[in-house]
Amino acid sequence: MNAIVHDTGERHLIETASRVTPGGSFGNLPTELVIRKGSGGRVWDESGNSYVDFLLGSGPMFIGHGHPDVTSAVAAQVPLGTTFFGPNRFGVKLADAIIGAVACAEKLRFVCTGTEATMYALRAARAWRKRDRILKFEGGFHGMSDSVLMSWAPRHPGNFPQALPDSAGIPHTVHDDVLIAPFNDAETATSLIREHKDELGAVIVEPFQRVIPPVPGFLEALRKVTAECGIPLIFDEIVTGFRFAYGGAQEYYGVVPDLCALGKIMGGGFPLAAVAGRADIMAHFDSSAVPEEDFLPQLNTLAGNPVAAAAGLATLEVLRQPGTYERAFATGRELIARLSELLKRSRLPAHVIGEPVLFDVVFTDQPVKDYRSWIRSDAAQLRKFNQVLRQHGIFKSETKYYVSVAHTQADIDQATEAWSAAIDVLAAER
Repeated sequence: MNAIVHDTGERHLIETASRVTPGGSFGNLPTELVIRKGSGGRVWDESGNSYVDFLLGSGPMFIGHGHPDVTSAVAAQVPLGTTFFGPNRFGVKLADAIIGAVACAEKLRFVCTGTEATMYALRAARAWRKRDRILKFEGGFHGMSDSVLMSWAPRHPGNFPQALPDSAGIPHTVHDDVLIAPFNDAETATSLIREHKDELGAVIVEPFQRVIPPVPGFLEALRKVTAECGIPLIFDEIVTGFRFAYGGAQEYYGVVPDLCALGKIMGGGFPLAAVAGRADIMAHFDSSAVPEEDFLPQLNTLAGNPVAAAAGLATLEVLRQPGTYERAFATGRELIARLSELLKRSRLPAHVIGEPVLFDVVFTDQPVKDYRSWIRSDAAQLRKFNQVLRQHGIFKSETKYYVSVAHTQADIDQATEAWSAAIDVLAAER
């Protein structure tokens, strides 16, 4: 396969982005290419180059770009109105579908982003518990609000449960309201929760952190100790919701939290997210259900808007079709098997971690079970690996392969060829 070449028009857009945006990007990926369109499991840049898309918009496009059912639903709603700041039929139906799918969801409120969903989940838990401190896990990403940007990606991790800020602009007062525990260490997490049980308003966790699965018993231990202490357990299912199973990670792993944050897939590619959970905790969003001092106002101009809700409802209808998840998982298992075999033959110190629909390679010969073992892997090797993949038509984030229902055998074959080329480059430099 020839190396990717960008034409004059695309290079001009890249130069313009560098001039008009901080760092030349929208804050997500660097502007090394400009995407023009997507279809199924592929995207095309402004120069017409085609890429197998393992980024999927950072996850939302699980059923593929431009799915005809989603496109039809959106096209039908747009002429009727794009937002109303009030209830609409698609929003009501989507809320009902989500509550029917997600085990912990008795009530639901829509927001627009994952950051809002986790923020409101924490706020609702604090309102119910009447405690301020939260416990999160080192390396866990829960959006961009102040408290959850503590110890998301610390370069020099401190002693547990010390929280370290990962962004400028976070008030120093936030530090004292956040405790940090190691992911996949049930003993330490349980001990910290019991020690601080009278201070904690919530425990929040990604049931699958980055690309690191929970070890057997870890989520169960969190559920047990938080229930014993009366502390709301929040699953951040922005990534795993409707991806690992129709009922999300709580169905896949068999552990039900008190609250969850949902996003990405449920919006069908549009800005839509939700906080959902136990009715007694969610009652704090209802001014008629709680005392005035316990009411939690939640205003959002675009939350649950009819276009996004129509796209989300159409997406969920596709996911309910027989064989949908089986197809995605079969694709992921084949991709993992092929990549693992190539790495094994190369004898590079590397292996694949994750689940079939969400995984990546880590360049280390040591097990990876938490943030600290993950950052000890060779990040420079991974960056070089990904750079070669981009030149061979593979579009992905720095640390994840998102697998879609729409990826084809041709996509699998192209990925295999690209992996082989990238491994050859790394092996030649050893």
